[in-house]
Amino acid sequence: MNQISHYILPAVIVLIVGYGLVKKVPVFDCFLDGAKDGLSSSVQILPALIALITAVGMFKASGALDLFTYALRPVAELLRLPKEVIPLAILRPISGSGALVVFQDLLHQYGPDSFIGRVASVMQGSTETTFYTIAVYYGATKVQKTRHTLPSALTADLTGFFMSALAVRLLF
Repeated sequence: MNQISHYILPAVIVLIVGYGLVKKVPVFDCFLDGAKDGLSSSVQILPALIALITAVGMFKASGALDLFTYALRPVAELLRLPKEVIPLAILRPISGSGALVVFQDLLHQYGPDSFIGRVASVMQGSTETTFYTIAVYYGATKVQKTRHTLPSALTADLTGFFMSALAVRLLF
């Protein structure tokens, strides 16, 4: 089974190119047009991404992450979240790479089979980098008013955080 998985992506590419050739579509020209559109989209969203990365760096370096972690401990206790995963819960909606660093630190310090490691693992996999996603998708489509997107997405993240701890408690 593992050997078959190595051939799936090349097979899909061959099928797409073959279908294009049978239908007499200029496959390479279409590929170049798509690459050009992708590059222009990347250039359009680059300012939003740079601003987001800079803000995350400043947030961590200023000590604000530690301050928020301390302030949110009572809420975490109410939700029965381990206090050690609070920095992950704060960073996950903002930055996937920042959250990944915190996640790796938690696994290294507590182990992947500990309660904290399991909650962090479920949390990492069940929540989204909300601000990054909004910046990328709305930046690419030039939407300026997010309306209910941010409150809805943050509510979903909060639900994911709570359910991560609950699921680990119930299943392990």
